[in-house]
Amino acid sequence: MDKLKVIFMGTPEFAVPSLAALADKTEIICVVTQPDRPKGRGHKLQPTPVKVFAEENNLRVIQPLKVKAPEVVAQLAELKPDLIVVVAFGQILSQAILDIPRLGCINVHASLLPKYRGAAPIEWAMINGEQITGITTMQMNAGLDTGDILLKSEVKIPDDMILPELRERLMTVGADLLLTTLYKLQHGELQPIKQDDSLSSYAPLLKKDTGLIDWNKSAREIHNLVRGLYGGARAGKLKIWRTRLVDENLSPAEIKIIGQKFFVGTGEGSLEILEIQAPNSKKLNAADFLRGNKVGDDFWMNE
Repeated sequence: MDKLKVIFMGTPEFAVPSLAALADKTEIICVVTQPDRPKGRGHKLQPTPVKVFAEENNLRVIQPLKVKAPEVVAQLAELKPDLIVVVAFGQILSQAILDIPRLGCINVHASLLPKYRGAAPIEWAMINGEQITGITTMQMNAGLDTGDILLKSEVKIPDDMILPELRERLMTVGADLLLTTLYKLQHGELQPIKQDDSLSSYAPLLKKDTGLIDWNKSAREIHNLVRGLYGGARAGKLKIWRTRLVDENLSPAEIKIIGQKFFVGTGEGSLEILEIQAPNSKKLNAADFLRGNKVGDDFWMNE
């Protein structure tokens, strides 16, 4: 069976394993990724992880500011792909692009659709305390993650798992499920299933205030926020990186230090702070942080 001619669209590290899997099994005629962006203190332009992989493997790369632009659509159409595969690309495709490949466009989405449609499904699944998430491959349409479901693969979320660990697991599962999807596609074994919109939920882009900790919430809610943002949860100017649920009788925001351990109360239950970061400092475990910082009753307000 001839190799499929594929255009791949993706941007972050999450998309790289899927691109690598396709590079072994298909003919990638073009990789489409976001433009280089300034990063770091020097604001130097940095290529996307997908671009880095593509260039290392001698794959053609284009980086349109707007993939919907007529000249970009025309450029993609000229390539006559069998299929377009999209993994965390970061731009919405127009109907004109969806109509280009003879086999349509397939998306690898990091949730069990129709739950968690949108830009941040991994983070919101963890923040909301889900115990199971997964990958869905989907036949794309003009809606936001509303196309017909092709295949699903479940992934468990243990209570102590943090965002990078879940993301890495889903990256691998996504690449594997994509290859299974393409195999079944070529052998006529796929049976697309329409999504039940009544069961859908939305995972919007994260905002700065998403990570603000409210100590009146339950320990479980705050713990899920901390692990689901991993460095994005904040109490005042402090970043909280890791926590553990514990059985301490404390009021909301009340701090208790026992030896080198750092406990804080919430609206329901308590947490042990395992990793914390002060402004203009690096991330530290609790013991190291306590050695260099005074922690009193007004700690959160001062910070």
